[in-house]
Amino acid sequence: MDSGRLEAFSDGVLAIIITIMVLEMEAPDETTLEALIPVAPIFISYLISFIYVGTYWNNHHHLFQITEQINGKVLWANLHLLFWLSLIPFATSWVGENHVESLPVAAYGFVLLMSAIAFYILLKMIVRSHDEDFSLRKIDESSKKGILSLAIYVLGIVLSFTHPWLGILCYVIVLILWFIPSKKIENTLKKN
Repeated sequence: MDSGRLEAFSDGVLAIIITIMVLEMEAPDETTLEALIPVAPIFISYLISFIYVGTYWNNHHHLFQITEQINGKVLWANLHLLFWLSLIPFATSWVGENHVESLPVAAYGFVLLMSAIAFYILLKMIVRSHDEDFSLRKIDESSKKGILSLAIYVLGIVLSFTHPWLGILCYVIVLILWFIPSKKIENTLKKN
């Protein structure tokens, strides 16, 4: 089965997620710089989430550039990922509106954690749908980075209840880890 429809559907969902996030931001009624101060936390949460969604889109794109076969398990795993990513606008809005309160920051981290787990499941379903010579099977960097990311997400969620800013810092660290796609995947793409 070709991955074109899956990629097009995923691209559409991710575009809607970004659109929903930006629509959550309301412009202030006043036209002064001081009027922007109260919306700064909302903008910052939007910016972080935008980069997160963009990073998932970028890594998803690279993943499907080397994927040769799609089956029902891959389709469901992709939908599972899109489900968790679709919760990012809600979590983003909750954090932005509540100026770094513990529960919203922890919930944001939980959504990011579940998105990461869903991406890992998708990756595993893709690998299982291919033979032993599949190039992605040989790339182990993402699993090390993935385990580290999961640990940092859990740490961030726990820290959110006592130090919400440290929780957010953990989420930003994971974002930095995944911002640039795996060089091993890009090198595999060049070889094909």
